Amino acid sequence: MKIIDSYILKRYLITFVFTLLILIPIAVAIDIAEKVDKFLAADTLTTFEIINDYYKNFIIYYANTFMPLALFVAVIIFTSKLSNNTEIVAINNAKVSFTRFLYPYFIGATMITILSLVMNHFVVPSSSKVRKKFEKTYLQTKKYGEYQVRDFSLQLTDSSYIYIQSFDLKRNTGFTFSEEVYDGYKLKRKFTADNISWDSKKERFKLSRYRIRKIYEDRDSIFSGNSIDTTFAFTPNDLIYKAALAQEMPSDELIKYINLSKKRGVKNLNAHIVELHKRTSLPISSYILTVIAVALAFKRRRGGTGVNLAVGFGLMFVYIFFLKVSEVLGAVAGANSLLSVWVPNFVFGALAIYLYYNARK
Repeated sequence: MKIIDSYILKRYLITFVFTLLILIPIAVAIDIAEKVDKFLAADTLTTFEIINDYYKNFIIYYANTFMPLALFVAVIIFTSKLSNNTEIVAINNAKVSFTRFLYPYFIGATMITILSLVMNHFVVPSSSKVRKKFEKTYLQTKKYGEYQVRDFSLQLTDSSYIYIQSFDLKRNTGFTFSEEVYDGYKLKRKFTADNISWDSKKERFKLSRYRIRKIYEDRDSIFSGNSIDTTFAFTPNDLIYKAALAQEMPSDELIKYINLSKKRGVKNLNAHIVELHKRTSLPISSYILTVIAVALAFKRRRGGTGVNLAVGFGLMFVYIFFLKVSEVLGAVAGANSLLSVWVPNFVFGALAIYLYYNARK
């Protein structure tokens, strides 16, 4: 690596870290101002728990979230400074092409992309689990109705299905349970119960006022009783299909969860699929944003860094808005989640290519 490459890469990373260190304290200060009354209202909450369980994971989450913005701003600031100091003029006079000039930037973008991929797929989900548990315990007022699951059906295997009319996730009790087992299209067994409850210690279900009907070629047999303990291939946690849970799963666990849920006949997993693909698409945007930022700041403009930052922030706002809209649309049933997640990168990738060829001239 030449001296100029080392210089650009060093300034690239230093400015990126500096920008990130400016954004994070601002986010923490705003969050403290919003939640300080709730912290004080929790008598059993200690300062150590607030810092270790909440703000440590808060910083991890928002540092990862702010990475694209910090990268974009850092590249514009540093490259604009090179341009204003006529250092880029000297580089051009040395017959260094724009493509070659991008080389150290791409090394820096690769380093940040790898870091962001590791954070997105493994670190942030585990961190979010601790942070959200803290929020549910101390910061959120949960309504009773949010614990209720109604009219829930699930495919356990290729031949067995369950249905629960109502289940209380707080008490782990439910009403009107049925399990049906098929041989092809023929019903072979039906297990119904008026009440069902989950014993977390024994990891078994208890069913009250149950009936078991077995269907044979020439006859049926029916068994009934007041109470029976048994197991099924699901737990109360499987009754919850919320996008928030996807954010708390490492990617390998999330992939298993999606595959298992598909086998069980869950109809809309788009929110989970969007979360999975977003963990890759957002880090990859580092390359796109780097090219756009360098192309914008490469040429010296009247107004200097301020003009470049204004244009850059405008484009960043459009990108983030576009990203959020695509996530919402991708989570809708019937949408192509993979395409929705990657559309912002495709659009801004086309813009990056245009700016790249324009800057080469």
